[in-house]
Amino acid sequence: MTYAFFTGCNTPARLPQYEHTARIVLGRLGVTLENCREFTCCGYPLRNVDQKAFILSAAGNMAFAERSGRDILVLCQCGFGTFKEAQYRLKANETLKEEINRRLRRQGLSYEGRVEVTHVLSVLYHAVGLEVLNKAATIQMNGLKVAAHYGCHALRPSRITRFDDPVAPSLFDELIRATGAESVDWDEKLNCCGAPLTGVNDQVSSELTRNKIRSGIAAGADCLCTACPYCQLQFDQVQARLLSEGRLEKALPSILYPQLLGLCMGIGGEDLGLKENHINIDPIRSFL
Repeated sequence: MTYAFFTGCNTPARLPQYEHTARIVLGRLGVTLENCREFTCCGYPLRNVDQKAFILSAAGNMAFAERSGRDILVLCQCGFGTFKEAQYRLKANETLKEEINRRLRRQGLSYEGRVEVTHVLSVLYHAVGLEVLNKAATIQMNGLKVAAHYGCHALRPSRITRFDDPVAPSLFDELIRATGAESVDWDEKLNCCGAPLTGVNDQVSSELTRNKIRSGIAAGADCLCTACPYCQLQFDQVQARLLSEGRLEKALPSILYPQLLGLCMGIGGEDLGLKENHINIDPIRSFL
């Protein structure tokens, strides 16, 4: 299993532990990640500003992957959703595809639609498989209650992303159970983390984050679990700010799924970048 590794912009700049941990965990599970120095922004920040610019950026990255003969593995759910939407639009509109390719040809590229784009959770679930994960997770997190946050851009629009059932998803829950932990049912499970409104309406963004955290606590969760840099930043760094401002009564640690899985595989906390998390995750480690 070899993929062109798309880290995106946000992860290396603001959440390097996600990339580092994913490399270690996936490597031990037999997944090879190849760097592609030509990768640039996926186009996500341009989706609501300039549609053609967003599609051009996404298509350019996919064209580089096609040239390398590798499918793309994405860490970021926003990036995943962006690539899937660009693919969908280019497949449905031959005129748009021709226009995008005219521009790509200036870089010596062409997008043909042959590349598959997949998210790290999909690779773990479908390519690696639960049986392998169960064997790899030699230290089970028995008793740990986890609130799984799927993220909006992986689930919706479902006809485009085809990640999981948008109303009753189960993929992430099953991956959490592979660590021995319990995936709890919680009211805010499928709601937005608030990240898309950061810088647009910070008050509403923070309120969405606070509602999610309170919902997880009310459901008896010991932690949140994410697989997207934007979501993790909200539940870790923004939560830390809300706690310091007295806008939250209690902390709910948030952990990236590769970090959780890595703990169960016996990988040390330093290698997993646990100290880089802003909310202390010792309550999670106590279940080891």
